Amino acid sequence: MAVKTFTTAMTGGNLVVTWAAMAAGDTGDPFLNPAFMRLSSVQYRATFGNSTFTLEGSNDGSNYVTLADPQGNALSKTANGIEAVLEGVLYYRPAFSVTTGSACVAVMVFTALTPA
Repeated sequence: MAVKTFTTAMTGGNLVVTWAAMAAGDTGDPFLNPAFMRLSSVQYRATFGNSTFTLEGSNDGSNYVTLADPQGNALSKTANGIEAVLEGVLYYRPAFSVTTGSACVAVMVFTALTPA
């Protein structure tokens, strides 16, 4: 159980935030969303077996809840995928629970907001 740090990179004008090598019980170090960006999607890859990837959010940096996709389904997944994210919050972090040996990578893409 560890808090995993993230890396960032700019790709095609998008900010890509990656948490790599997450293991059983790990959470990601919270990423503070820049005011000029919006979270457009999250991708998760793992050898799932008996494990669950969850995307959590917070506006105070202390109390986290599971976020949802645009259809209102919890972003608590047991298979690889890419999802859009419904809520816009200040802090985002992935969490990975597993009952058998496994590893997870979580990647978020933030896109610059366009002026109205």
